[in-house]
Amino acid sequence: MPGLQVKSPAALMAHTRAQRTAMAQLLTDLTETQWQSPSLCRGWTVGHVAAHLTMPFRVTATRLGRELLRARCTVDRALDRIAREDLAELGREGVLASLWANIDHAWTPPGGGPVGSLAHDVIHGLDITDALGLPPVSPPERVAVVVEESRDRLARFGVDLAGYRLEASDVDVTVGQGGTRCLLPAAQILLVCTGRRSVAEAVARARHESV
Repeated sequence: MPGLQVKSPAALMAHTRAQRTAMAQLLTDLTETQWQSPSLCRGWTVGHVAAHLTMPFRVTATRLGRELLRARCTVDRALDRIAREDLAELGREGVLASLWANIDHAWTPPGGGPVGSLAHDVIHGLDITDALGLPPVSPPERVAVVVEESRDRLARFGVDLAGYRLEASDVDVTVGQGGTRCLLPAAQILLVCTGRRSVAEAVARARHESV
């Protein structure tokens, strides 16, 4: 599929810009009830995830190091504190302003490169849209790039696909070598690969969406 070939830094950055623009617009258009609704990130509302999306643009290495020390080097705890503090300080308007102002930001995660930056935005975008029952802002070919990037990191997310073969119904990408074949949208496969959803939950969600 064409989407799986666009892995040059320039093409990945173009995908990232498009992803950020679409998410900034979606978040701008949400109702206050939706903004305060739970996301797929445990303990975080949609607003917390939005604040986390802006973290790479604003949080210095010094602050991150300080927060890691406060959290006894537990990364998730440090990121949780940052998201909560930033949302409280910036408010919805400040978070949205940061998102819009950094559409072209060249941040990449340590060791992750441009595909890591895209993965960060796509995965957290799904944390928001899927929780709200909205369609993904990412086209399947963009999601597939991130699925491929996540395929070899299942253990990091505590995911075991033994016995399953997940095949995308909307783009050419497959994860797992098991005998039980599950045909799912690429977005649902990515949610499984990142520990957001079990295979059974993804199958149920896909059936619900097809009704």
